[in-house]
Amino acid sequence: MGSRVLSLRVDGELLERIQQHAAKRGMSVQDYVVRTLIREDFDERFKSSVDETEKLGVWWSAT
Repeated sequence: MGSRVLSLRVDGELLERIQQHAAKRGMSVQDYVVRTLIREDFDERFKSSVDETEKLGVWWSAT
């Protein structure tokens, strides 16, 4: 898997907040943004899977 460049123009206040969140986690802004996007993508795919499972009427017990 190769990497590609994505260039974004963001508001100064938003960039400041992103920088603060990244710094709290000891991350670069790039790493923070990428991880946030990956997490959002996972959350969407997981919710979609749960929704599809519910449509099938598949229920299980955790006991």
